[in-house]
Amino acid sequence: MPELPEVETSRRGIEPYLKKQYIDHIVIRQKRLRWPISEQLSQLHNEKILSVQRRAKYILLELASGWIMIHLGMSGNLRLLTIPTPVDKHDHVDLLLTNGYCLRYTDPRRFGSWLWVDDPLSSPLLRHLGPEPLSSHFNTRYLFERSRNKQVKIKSWLMNNTTVVGVGNIYANESLFIAGILPQRIASDLNLVEVKKLVTAIKKILTRAIEQGGTTLKDFLQTDGKPGYFSQELLVYGRAGKPCKLCGTIIRREKIGQRSSYYCPQCQQ
Repeated sequence: MPELPEVETSRRGIEPYLKKQYIDHIVIRQKRLRWPISEQLSQLHNEKILSVQRRAKYILLELASGWIMIHLGMSGNLRLLTIPTPVDKHDHVDLLLTNGYCLRYTDPRRFGSWLWVDDPLSSPLLRHLGPEPLSSHFNTRYLFERSRNKQVKIKSWLMNNTTVVGVGNIYANESLFIAGILPQRIASDLNLVEVKKLVTAIKKILTRAIEQGGTTLKDFLQTDGKPGYFSQELLVYGRAGKPCKLCGTIIRREKIGQRSSYYCPQCQQ
């Protein structure tokens, strides 16, 4: 599934071509995604895109009359096309602009969504979410205070979107490794120094992942068709049985909250 860095990479890729441009019309070939595509989308015509934003893993296209909320689901991707391109059976939505560009949404598993909302922040999909990890609202004080009564393993708690958005399995593993914290630790047991290290690590890992275009996953392509390259820098994720890149200790794998967790028993305490 595309994670926050992949979604942010997509947002940055399409923004220069969509912002302040006008929608000519939207072609909907398959309405049945995770939720039915909003009927309002097929009626849009000559609407100006005021901004291209992101909240959690939703890409938000701001129009004067409302917002288009796009989620890539498990396998979705967005591509920018400039010439007529044959349609594949998984190409479900085309957003055509008056400047000649086409934003094509492809989703083999159809777990993504294209929704129309008046105000995304009041949407039930977004209003209960935690802060953005790269914002000033996500800081040591916030995370420390929120963790005080949490009797849950730190990795699972970090991956809960009400705590902070966008720290998926890969990035939770990598951040905990950099911070030197075992994923099995109980959230409320972390001290202030450890929480500070963790916040710093999360921001560092996500920033680097965005710079590298997101983690290379088989279902994710950037808007130019090139995969991300962050997987080349992974320190623990997917490396069970291999030596730690820092100390040489064998990386271990353990299921936490039904998700694979990777850690170094020497570097993480």
